[in-house]
Amino acid sequence: MTSRPASIRNVSWAVVRDGTADRHAYRRDVDLFLQDGRIAEIAPAGARPPQPGEPAIDAAGRLALPGLVNIHSHPSTEPGYRGVREDHGVPEQQMTGLIERLQAFRLGDDGRTAAAELAYAEMLRAGTTTACDVTVPFEGWLDTMVRSGMRFYAAPTFASARWGMSAPQTVTWKWDEPGGFAAFERAKSVMAEAESHNSGRLAAMVFPAQIDTVTPELFAAGRRHADETGRPFSTHIGQSVVEVREMIRRHGVTPVQWAAAQGLMKPGTVLAHCILLDDHPQIGWHTRRDLDLIAEAGAAVAHCPQPFARYGLAMDHVGRYRARGVTVGLGTDCAPHNLIEEMRLAIVAGRLMSEDIASLDTGGAFEAATIGGAKALGRDDIGVLAPGARADIVLVDLAHPLMQPARDPLRSFVFHAADRAVRTVLVGGEVVLDEGTPVHLDPAAAMDRLAEAQARMLRDSVKLDYAGRAADEIAPLSLPLSS
Repeated sequence: MTSRPASIRNVSWAVVRDGTADRHAYRRDVDLFLQDGRIAEIAPAGARPPQPGEPAIDAAGRLALPGLVNIHSHPSTEPGYRGVREDHGVPEQQMTGLIERLQAFRLGDDGRTAAAELAYAEMLRAGTTTACDVTVPFEGWLDTMVRSGMRFYAAPTFASARWGMSAPQTVTWKWDEPGGFAAFERAKSVMAEAESHNSGRLAAMVFPAQIDTVTPELFAAGRRHADETGRPFSTHIGQSVVEVREMIRRHGVTPVQWAAAQGLMKPGTVLAHCILLDDHPQIGWHTRRDLDLIAEAGAAVAHCPQPFARYGLAMDHVGRYRARGVTVGLGTDCAPHNLIEEMRLAIVAGRLMSEDIASLDTGGAFEAATIGGAKALGRDDIGVLAPGARADIVLVDLAHPLMQPARDPLRSFVFHAADRAVRTVLVGGEVVLDEGTPVHLDPAAAMDRLAEAQARMLRDSVKLDYAGRAADEIAPLSLPLSS
């Protein structure tokens, strides 16, 4: 297949922008014409005969989608938890296992590089073309992003404290304010390096790590920096009952209310997770203000349903946020980094929480994974198929058994086939996934390196865990080993 086609011909179905509206619509039998990394025209199939020697993709029997936009992910760590975190939770911490894992398990930089390569390949196979990668920066991070061919927002995190534990029911915060500002300076350097890269596909996001691990002074500095540079601003907030209770203990208000009082929320702010609002069933705080504050500030929410569903927790509910006018995008907080699965789970969990099938439908979930994510990042040139938009395009095989019968191909894609039917992905008009295989990444080699790094991580848990426990005690195997 040509690496930079000038056209994609004979597309059987396409999800295109519906006029100038912020919504999608189907078109049948179209040709897409590409120029300088953008979509130049969408025309009826065959209206413009091919030119001699024109590099083209024949997309007969294909569904064309805009590339998915993942606005929150941790590719450099989460694949290292595969086989560890799926059933892991701490009852004394309302089932979240986040804090216990982070104090006991740490993946080395070699493992993080391998994890990122593996996760980026997962993203491409599931049709993601733009992603926000949230991590403590490490050597080779930006290079791996560039090699993937995807668009990335590098989000190097910084914090004033680290979580710890002294007992299952006791979370501690170890504060180092000078260290937090030093990490912020490093993050600024990494963000500038990303934006100056000659690939043109790297941008940056200002990301103080968590609402409960950053001092007001460091939050204020990060907010000012985002405003001065025009970069998106984000933080983890409303992600655990432990966090909400601690913020109420410190300040007498919920995390969202504290963030609003500090001036952290405004357009261009992406609130990562933001599930546990004051009126959530697992919080039951006496106010009912959080959702209104988010909407009035013009902040967006990055919804990642998978990790919370594993703990028995869900947003209450996606449709309610959207109806209130909050922009909701989707992310993949844990492995697998498959945004199609997150769409499906967002629909199902939203219906369970609301007891209403109409709370979120397929079109609404797809909008969140495309237009919603783009709006959260302040973009109107990604997440849509339209003239002038970036040529970030996903081609899905309509002949795949799980896509058939293709009466409504988007429903077949989200509920049935998912990544199994993705065949081709283009970013900026360049083919970066060809017949389901990443063009520039080597996930097989990355798997071997990650397996070695995970083994070291698990072996070393006895040195890091507050109780000196072995990995198999913290996260036992799903079945006993039989002799």
